[in-house]
Amino acid sequence: MTNLIERLAEYVPSWGARLAYGEKTTLDGHDVLPVALVVFGFGGGEGSGEDADGAQRGEGSGGGGGGYAVPIGAYIGGSHGPTFRPNPVAVIIAAAPLVSAAGLALTRLLRGR
Repeated sequence: MTNLIERLAEYVPSWGARLAYGEKTTLDGHDVLPVALVVFGFGGGEGSGEDADGAQRGEGSGGGGGGYAVPIGAYIGGSHGPTFRPNPVAVIIAAAPLVSAAGLALTRLLRGR
Protein backbone atom coordinates (compact mmCIF):
# COMPACT_ATOMS: atom_id res chain seq x y z
CA MET A 1 0.00 0.00 0.00
CA THR A 2 2.78 2.43 0.88
CA ASN A 3 4.44 1.90 -2.50
CA LEU A 4 1.22 2.77 -4.29
CA ILE A 5 0.85 6.05 -2.37
CA GLU A 6 4.48 6.96 -3.05
CA ARG A 7 4.07 6.25 -6.75
CA LEU A 8 0.90 8.37 -6.91
CA ALA A 9 2.66 11.22 -5.10
CA GLU A 10 5.42 11.24 -7.74
CA TYR A 11 2.89 12.02 -10.49
CA VAL A 12 0.80 14.65 -8.68
CA PRO A 13 2.86 17.74 -9.71
CA SER A 14 2.51 16.98 -13.42
CA TRP A 15 -1.22 16.24 -13.07
CA GLY A 16 -1.89 19.75 -11.79
CA ALA A 17 -0.34 21.46 -14.80
CA ARG A 18 -2.03 19.13 -17.28
CA LEU A 19 -5.44 19.61 -15.67
CA ALA A 20 -5.14 23.36 -15.08
CA TYR A 21 -4.21 24.15 -18.69
CA GLY A 22 -6.13 22.29 -21.37
CA GLU A 23 -5.14 21.60 -24.94
CA LYS A 24 -4.65 24.67 -27.13
CA THR A 25 -7.25 25.06 -29.87
CA THR A 26 -7.79 27.60 -32.63
CA LEU A 27 -11.10 29.45 -32.99
CA ASP A 28 -11.66 32.11 -35.65
CA GLY A 29 -7.90 32.40 -36.18
CA HIS A 30 -7.14 32.94 -32.47
CA ASP A 31 -5.30 30.49 -30.22
CA VAL A 32 -7.34 29.56 -27.12
CA LEU A 33 -5.80 27.93 -24.03
CA PRO A 34 -8.40 26.98 -21.37
CA VAL A 35 -7.51 27.49 -17.69
CA ALA A 36 -9.07 25.71 -14.69
CA LEU A 37 -8.77 25.75 -10.90
CA VAL A 38 -7.88 22.16 -10.00
CA VAL A 39 -8.17 20.60 -6.52
CA PHE A 40 -7.51 16.96 -5.69
CA GLY A 41 -6.32 14.81 -2.84
CA PHE A 42 -5.54 11.25 -1.85
CA GLY A 43 -5.57 9.38 1.42
CA GLY A 44 -4.84 5.96 2.79
CA GLY A 45 -5.31 4.03 5.98
CA GLU A 46 -4.34 0.84 7.72
CA GLY A 47 -5.34 -0.79 10.98
CA SER A 48 -4.88 -3.87 13.14
CA GLY A 49 -4.90 -4.78 16.81
CA GLU A 50 -7.32 -5.55 19.61
CA ASP A 51 -10.61 -3.96 20.57
CA ALA A 52 -11.58 -2.83 24.11
CA ASP A 53 -12.53 -6.40 25.19
CA GLY A 54 -9.13 -7.78 24.16
CA ALA A 55 -10.57 -9.67 21.21
CA GLN A 56 -8.43 -9.75 18.10
CA ARG A 57 -9.70 -7.60 15.26
CA GLY A 58 -9.07 -8.31 11.63
CA GLU A 59 -6.49 -6.25 9.83
CA GLY A 60 -7.68 -3.53 7.51
CA SER A 61 -6.45 -1.12 4.90
CA GLY A 62 -7.97 1.33 2.50
CA GLY A 63 -7.46 4.34 0.36
CA GLY A 64 -9.28 6.84 -1.75
CA GLY A 65 -9.01 10.02 -3.67
CA GLY A 66 -10.99 12.62 -5.48
CA GLY A 67 -10.93 16.03 -7.01
CA TYR A 68 -12.61 18.57 -9.21
CA ALA A 69 -11.78 21.22 -11.79
CA VAL A 70 -13.56 24.57 -12.23
CA PRO A 71 -13.03 26.29 -15.61
CA ILE A 72 -12.09 29.86 -14.68
CA GLY A 73 -11.30 31.26 -18.12
CA ALA A 74 -8.99 31.08 -21.10
CA TYR A 75 -5.92 32.74 -22.57
CA ILE A 76 -6.79 34.03 -26.03
CA GLY A 77 -4.08 34.99 -28.48
CA GLY A 78 -4.39 38.23 -30.37
CA SER A 79 -2.38 40.94 -32.12
CA HIS A 80 -1.16 42.30 -28.73
CA GLY A 81 -0.25 38.85 -27.34
CA PRO A 82 -2.26 36.50 -25.16
CA THR A 83 -5.02 37.99 -23.02
CA PHE A 84 -6.79 36.27 -20.12
CA ARG A 85 -10.57 36.24 -20.44
CA PRO A 86 -12.22 35.10 -17.18
CA ASN A 87 -15.39 33.05 -16.90
CA PRO A 88 -17.30 35.40 -14.55
CA VAL A 89 -19.58 32.75 -13.04
CA ALA A 90 -16.70 30.37 -12.26
CA VAL A 91 -14.53 33.18 -10.84
CA ILE A 92 -17.35 34.22 -8.48
CA ILE A 93 -17.86 30.62 -7.36
CA ALA A 94 -14.11 30.09 -6.85
CA ALA A 95 -13.75 33.39 -4.95
CA ALA A 96 -16.76 32.87 -2.65
CA PRO A 97 -14.87 30.97 0.09
CA LEU A 98 -12.09 33.58 0.11
CA VAL A 99 -14.53 36.47 0.30
CA SER A 100 -16.48 34.71 3.08
CA ALA A 101 -13.33 34.10 5.11
CA ALA A 102 -12.17 37.70 4.65
CA GLY A 103 -15.59 39.01 5.71
CA LEU A 104 -15.61 36.81 8.81
CA ALA A 105 -12.09 37.93 9.76
CA LEU A 106 -13.00 41.60 9.27
CA THR A 107 -16.16 41.18 11.38
CA ARG A 108 -14.16 39.64 14.22
CA LEU A 109 -11.57 42.40 14.02
CA LEU A 110 -14.21 45.12 14.19
CA ARG A 111 -16.01 43.45 17.11
CA GLY A 112 -12.74 43.29 19.04
CA ARG A 113 -12.33 47.06 18.94
